[in-house]
Amino acid sequence: MVILSAGAAEELFKNHDLSFVDRFTNDSMRSHDHYTVSIAFGSYNAYWRTLRRICASELFANKRINNTVLIRQKCVDEMLLWIENEVKKSTSSSIVVRDFVFPALFNMIGNLTLSHNLVDPQSEMSSEFCTALAGFHESVGRPNISDLLPWLRRLDLQGIRKASDYSLAKAKEIISAFVKERVIEREIKHEPSSEQKDFLDVLLDYRGTGKDEPAELSESQVTVFLMEMFFAGTDTSSATIEWAMSELLTNPDRLKKIRAELASVVGANRKLQETDIENLPYLRAIVEETLRLHPPAPLLIPRKAVQDTNFMGYSILRNTQVMINCWAIGRDEESWEDALCFKPERFLDSDTNYKGQSFEFIPFGAGRRMCPAVPLAHRMVHLILGSLLHHFEWELCEDGGVIDMRETMGVTAKKLEALQAIPKRKTA
Repeated sequence: MVILSAGAAEELFKNHDLSFVDRFTNDSMRSHDHYTVSIAFGSYNAYWRTLRRICASELFANKRINNTVLIRQKCVDEMLLWIENEVKKSTSSSIVVRDFVFPALFNMIGNLTLSHNLVDPQSEMSSEFCTALAGFHESVGRPNISDLLPWLRRLDLQGIRKASDYSLAKAKEIISAFVKERVIEREIKHEPSSEQKDFLDVLLDYRGTGKDEPAELSESQVTVFLMEMFFAGTDTSSATIEWAMSELLTNPDRLKKIRAELASVVGANRKLQETDIENLPYLRAIVEETLRLHPPAPLLIPRKAVQDTNFMGYSILRNTQVMINCWAIGRDEESWEDALCFKPERFLDSDTNYKGQSFEFIPFGAGRRMCPAVPLAHRMVHLILGSLLHHFEWELCEDGGVIDMRETMGVTAKKLEALQAIPKRKTA
C-alpha cells in the first residue's frame, strides 16, 4: 500500500497509526539481526519504546541540545577553515560542497555521541567507518529480489546480503571499540558530571525500572544505537544542505534575498550562531522548501500492517508493506500552488511545518514512528547552511551553466551529480 496524498497520510497517522506502527524488515536489515535492536528499523515493542523514551528525555531534549552548542559551532568553524584552505591551495577555485559538509556533520555526531572527531584526513579508521556506513546504507536502499520472493533469501542472488553483512560488521567493530574503551575508562575514573556526559555515557548509565524495560543496555545494543545516529544524521542532513545550495544557485534572486537577511541579522563582523536561527525566517523557509521538494528519505522507512485493517474503504491484510511517499505528497498540486517551483516565500507567515501535524509536509514522518532527532537536525542543518551562505559568496563554475538536479534512488535521495561551486571570501 502506498500513501500518495495529504488526506491519506492524515487518515493513516491520525486514525490508524497503531495499525501500521511496525516496520517492514527487508533482507539487508536482517543482517546480524540488526532489526532486533534498531530504533529506526525495529518492531514496536517494549525495547523500542525504551529507546524512544531515552531519545526524548535525554538525548534530544532542549536542555541537552542547548548544552552542546559549542560542539556544533566548533565543527562548523573547522568546516569553514577547511574550505578556505582548499581554495588557497587548489588550482581550481571550485569545490565539491558535499566533501566539506558531510565531514562537518560526521564530526558533530562524533562529538555528541563519543566526544571524538571522527573525520581526519590522516586517519585510516575514519575513512573505513564512512565507507562501511555508506555500504550498509546502499544495501538497505537497493531493490532486492529476496524481499519480493523470500524463499530466495538463502541464495542472495544479487549479493546484497553479503555486502550488507560485511559493511555492518565493519561499522559495528569500529563503534564497539569506542564503547569498550569508554567502559574501561569509567571503571578506572569517576563518572563525569551530567553536564559533561555525551550520548554514550547516557546509554551506559541507563537502568530500567519498569516491568517491561531492560535492566540495562548491552554493549551490542549501545553500539547499534550509536551507529544509527551516524546512519540517520549524516547522509540525510548533508543531502538537504546540498539541495538547498543547488536551489539557491539556480535561483539567484532568492540567493540575494538570504544574503541580505544574513547581513541584516548577523552582520559582517561576527559568525552565525544558533541563537540567530529564530531571527532568520527566510533561512528557515529555505530549509522547509528544500525539504518539501527534496525530502531526505522520499519514501520514509516502510511500515507494516500489524493486523487486518479497513483503511479508507480498502481491506488491508496483516503484514502488508506500507510506503508513505512524502516526495509525491510534497509535490501534489492539490496541496501546493506551483508545486514544482522553489518558492521559500510560501513558508513565510505560514503555520505549515515539519513537526508531524501538517500532513501535506512530512519529510520526517509523523505519529509514533516520527524521527526523534528532528530538534537536533533542525539546529545542525540551519547552522551549517547559514554559515556557508554568510561566510562565503557562492557562484557557479564558469562551465557550470545549468545545475544537474537529478536524484539518486535509495534510502536517501541525494544529488546524482555532486554540486560544484566557487566560494569567495567576503571582503566586507
